[in-house]
Amino acid sequence: MIETASYIIIICWCIFVMVWVTSAKRAKPTVERQSVEFQVAYRLPLGIGWCLLVIPDWFRPMNLQIVPHTTFLVVSSTAICICGLVFTIWARQTLAGNWSSDVAFKQGHELIRTGPYHLVRHPIYTGLLAMFLGNAILIGQLRGVFSLLLISLGFWIKLRQEERLMLQHFPDTYPLYRREVKALIPFVI
Repeated sequence: MIETASYIIIICWCIFVMVWVTSAKRAKPTVERQSVEFQVAYRLPLGIGWCLLVIPDWFRPMNLQIVPHTTFLVVSSTAICICGLVFTIWARQTLAGNWSSDVAFKQGHELIRTGPYHLVRHPIYTGLLAMFLGNAILIGQLRGVFSLLLISLGFWIKLRQEERLMLQHFPDTYPLYRREVKALIPFVI
């Protein structure tokens, strides 16, 4: 069962990459982009977290099994990953040409408040965090916890950078949006 769940999660990530690569071609031209230093600030924890998740052999205690491989947890982890993928793709399609892998402002950039952006301000990160959570639960090792913490930190840093950029470019509408809609988890964070 774990092997099947692993394949499903790998397929989810492959679908994610295919959607991102094909839809990136439809992004609007970039008008403003954060500096390399700002990019390193969030990409470093994201990269280290990703490595912890995908490299299987780590030293003790990182490879310590802390979550049992029960049927419930294996199925749950797979379902969480699939739900995260669906939410991420929905958010990406809703954002359309405004999307960028960097913290950037696009030509003709719009403040999107529909679809998943009605639920959270950063639904792509919400979906990706769910996908990473599904992976971490399935792995069940201590490295999954550290991975999730580092990836969450990376997205939080990037989110804060995006918030500053949006406040700068939408000074009248973004503050209201921030008050009305939580950043990552509806009604919570």
